[in-house]
Amino acid sequence: QVELVESGGGLAQPGGSLRLSCAASGFLFSSYTMTWHRQAPGKERELVASITKTGASTEYADSVKGRFVISRDNAKNIVYLQMNSLMPSDTAVYYCNGQYPGSIPLRIHYWGQGTQVTVSS
Repeated sequence: QVELVESGGGLAQPGGSLRLSCAASGFLFSSYTMTWHRQAPGKERELVASITKTGASTEYADSVKGRFVISRDNAKNIVYLQMNSLMPSDTAVYYCNGQYPGSIPLRIHYWGQGTQVTVSS
């Protein structure tokens, strides 16, 4: 059974940092591109960052480029999102997902609980 469990969210002040984790199980993690997404209230879910299976290549949404860093530990089946210089506009529920190249994403309709990030003074 495929499982993706996000953690690490919370309340941060503007300019602060948080590190999110996504623990994966039930699939061959090291073969999957992993992604982080977020959904703010009243907005559509958006792709924040992605990382290839080896971690050799990463991509970021323009809104987080230079502030967020995605990484992965294939030995532990975890993907991370280091979020620095946080802004109120980063407030959202954050989710991870995985996709085997050429296949459909692991999460399509049901995305689980995610982890809430709130940036406020």
